[in-house]
This record gives sequence, structure tokens and C-alpha cells, in this order.
Amino acid sequence: MASVRSDENIELMTYSEVVDVSGYVGNFKVKIRKNPRYVDEDKCTGCGVCQEKCPFKADNEFDAGMGQRKAIYTPFPQAVPNVPVIDRDVCAYFLKGKCQACEKFCEANAIDFEQTEKFVEVDVGSIIITTGFDSFDPSVIAPYGYGRYDNVYSGLQFERMSNASGPTDGKLQLKDGSQPKSVAILHCVGSRDINYHEYCSRVCCMYSLKFSHIIGEKIPDAEIYQLYIDLRCFGKGYEEFYNRIQEEGVNFVRGRAAEVTDLAETADEEGKLIVLCEDTLIGRQRRIPVDMVVLSTGLEPRADAGETAKMFSLSRSADGFFLEKHPKLDPVATMTDGVFIAGCCQGPKDIPDTVAQASAAAARVLSMISKGKVEIEAAISVVDEEICSGCKTCLDLCPYGAITFDEEKSVAFINEALCKGCGTCVAACPSGAIIGKHFTTEQILAQIEGVLV
Repeated sequence: MASVRSDENIELMTYSEVVDVSGYVGNFKVKIRKNPRYVDEDKCTGCGVCQEKCPFKADNEFDAGMGQRKAIYTPFPQAVPNVPVIDRDVCAYFLKGKCQACEKFCEANAIDFEQTEKFVEVDVGSIIITTGFDSFDPSVIAPYGYGRYDNVYSGLQFERMSNASGPTDGKLQLKDGSQPKSVAILHCVGSRDINYHEYCSRVCCMYSLKFSHIIGEKIPDAEIYQLYIDLRCFGKGYEEFYNRIQEEGVNFVRGRAAEVTDLAETADEEGKLIVLCEDTLIGRQRRIPVDMVVLSTGLEPRADAGETAKMFSLSRSADGFFLEKHPKLDPVATMTDGVFIAGCCQGPKDIPDTVAQASAAAARVLSMISKGKVEIEAAISVVDEEICSGCKTCLDLCPYGAITFDEEKSVAFINEALCKGCGTCVAACPSGAIIGKHFTTEQILAQIEGVLV
């Protein structure tokens, strides 16, 4: 990230969002809203004094709600640029007109409560969408007790807990501060489930195995249980890592957990969480008492994926992820020329696959820039202006937004760079003024005649 920011050919707009996109390949106009940080990026030195002196706190989103951050905060430790932002919903100045402790202690005079949002319009030739994913919210699966029992954590929460810069400084601990002696890791939470997401999230098996290794390193005598449907260790070196985890003494239970409860039936279960499951390898039901439960949550499309798809004219698959042009032959392009996708916005994938796809998308953009010209489809629609009645029927029907209306001539106009030759307008035009190039009625009849003769 630091290399990107220091590159003279890259303009990095952080804390900003795209609000409108128009145009076509080679001629996109992108409107960007730059949200106010209330901190002057040019003056701020990143010393952190303002965050130390701020008396108001809120849940830390980066720590998945396990820790707290100040009303003025840096989103995450390695954020680029290293400039904090003020949360209007927590800051006492915006709520009550008081405090301003950050401004008083800032020696660089970088705090600016008068900042407002700014809009910037840029001309770009190509767009790469890399909006990522959301982690599945396990609270909707009530039997697992997430949000009801203190020591049931999501995979992302455990990741932050085990991180040295996390809310517990890397210490694995229960709600009361003690160290867990037994941990159950439940696979496929929200994935491979007809009630939530039928697809496999691909990363859950491997990060669950990683959790086992981390627990074993930090708490050598801990009893660890992996409850799985089947393990999908598909990548380079992944199967070897699975074998290594088995050798470390982790208990593998083949079967999806049915419920997590705190209702003890024996003295050994008192004060523990009990995981109810069926072990399909031995053909019997089991009650596994543990101190901590980790839910390996799957990946799902971003909550605003629908809005993003509409803005960039993208299609979405049945599972909600952005749809590529072809899953094998063109996995980074979309049906909108000049708009590419990479990473988990296209579908669940791990880091190596994401890096490879991002490199492919960048290469496609660079190849277009080096050519200087773009080839478009030959089979597109055209308007015969002499016949067009100006009824505007075709404008709302075009799925690619390729048709506009020429007010001076009172006729429809088709942008050749946007048209994909789907034929919707050709079929709908009441005047017969729109013709499909290389797919005219005469050509179709000639083909039929050729087949029949």
C-alpha cells in the first residue's frame, strides 16, 4: 500500500466512493465523492496524540467489535495514508458542540471541523472492480448461540484475537480472561447450506486448520476439535498442511454441528459449552464439552453489491456475486467493455487466486492502453433515421444503456461501443427502424433456406 501511494503514476483516493459512472470503454466519466476526514492530510504527521487525548470511544469495526477505538481513529494499523478520521456519530463536537480535545492537543493544527464532502469527476479508460466480500453473520443461525453465549466467536473475531495487534494482544482468552483448555471449530457456517448459501466459500477449511495450529502453539495442552463435512484442501501445499495438523493431535469429527448449548447433563459439562453433533465416521451422536467455540463463517457478496452492479452495468450470478464474461475463457472481463472484476467480488477465493486474478485484470487494462484502439462487436444494432418515428420505445428496453435520443433530429441513436447486438430493440421497434447488422431478416431467411434446400 505504501508503494502504491508513493508511485508518481498512481493517484490514491482514500475515504472516497464512486457515486456515478457514465460513458463507455475508453471514455468513462466517474464521479467520486471524497468524504470529509475533518483532518488535513497535508498537515497531519500521524503522531497519534489526538487519538490518545480523545475521551470518547466506540466499537472497533476492524477488530470485529471485540475492541474499542476513539471517536478520532485510524481505521487499521497499516492504513495508508496514516491519517485519522473523525466519526461524526461518536464525536462530542458534532453531537453537542463541545470537547474539541483533538484540536487543542494537535501541534500540527491539522484538525478541521469545517471540512465538507467534495465531488471529483475523472476521465478513465477502464475500470477494475475489487470490492471484496462480507463475512457471513452467524447470529442468524440461532442453534449455534452466537451473540447469546459469551465464548462463541466468529472466524474473523478469532483471527483478530490471535493477532498480536488485536484487542487481546494475541492472547487467546475467554470472556472472564482465563485461557481455554478446549476449543471446537465448526466448519461451513453459512456455506454449503440450502438455508443460507449453497456454494462452498473455499477458504474456510484452510483457515480453520490454521486456527488449530495457532491454538496448539499458544496453548500446547489444549484439546482441539474440528467438526467438518469434508475437508477441501485444494491448493499447493494445502494437503500437506492438513496432514501436519493431524500429526499435531487435533481431533477431527466428521459431521456438521447441530447445536451449541450450555445445558449440562453431567458434572464434566458444568460451566462449558456443549457441541451436539453426529460423528458419521463412528455412526453415533456426540456431546463435546469445550470452553470456546469458533464458527468458521463463509464469504458472501457485499451488502451493496446490487447498487454497485447497477452503477457499473454488471450482471450478477444466482449467488449474488458479479458475473464474469466467461468462467474459463474470460474470467476477469464483464459484459460491459472496459469494466473488469477481480477477487472475491467475483466469487469466493483465497489470496493466491485473488492475486493472480488481479494481475490478469491489470494486464488486460494495460494491453488496451498499449493498443490505443478497442475492437467492438460487428453484430450490433443501427437506426434507420428516415424510418424512426421518435417513439422512444427502445430507450427503456436496452439492457446496456446504449440508446439515447437525439432531440434535434427526433430520432434514436445507438452508441456502437455500448451495443452488444442482443436484438431487444430490433424486436421491439414498432416502426421497424432498428436493424441488426449481420443479423437481418433477409440473412436469417437465407440461412433457413440453405438448411432446408
